[in-house]
Amino acid sequence: MERILVSACLLGRRVRYDGGAKPVGDEAVGRWRDEGRVVVFCPEVSGGLPVPRPAAEIVGGDGADVLDGVARVLTEGGEDVSRHFVRGARLALDAARGAGVRVALLKESSPSCGSLRVHDGRFAGARVPGQGVTTALLRRAGIRVFGEDRIAEAVACLRELEGSGAAR
Repeated sequence: MERILVSACLLGRRVRYDGGAKPVGDEAVGRWRDEGRVVVFCPEVSGGLPVPRPAAEIVGGDGADVLDGVARVLTEGGEDVSRHFVRGARLALDAARGAGVRVALLKESSPSCGSLRVHDGRFAGARVPGQGVTTALLRRAGIRVFGEDRIAEAVACLRELEGSGAAR
């Protein structure tokens, strides 16, 4: 049975920058949890950031650019927190590899976990196409990443992996 890495905030853990959570009530996520398939992870907290913490956005690109050292993750006050995001991404990848994870369900629009879009770095609420730091690293390792608005696609991907008998 495939395991799936899931953002802690999507499971109701209060780890977001504002001290809140963004739980999803989807039946599939509840089933995964009940079946013991979920690997719960928050890369920002694991990377050393506190709860609550200042909001942060990627400036100068997206998560792949942060990994490549050409963009940074900054707080609105200008503090560079890139190293925390990169460390958290590496720890997320370690956790995923350790559990044999090939699919992740992460918080969309997050500078760590966004899979299709991230905030634009101007702290005005606007989003642009791109991926977060953790998503970029997981994808580089061959892990499929979906946002919470694409759970049906994650379900289909898991079914495909389980049905294909693809070797790990």
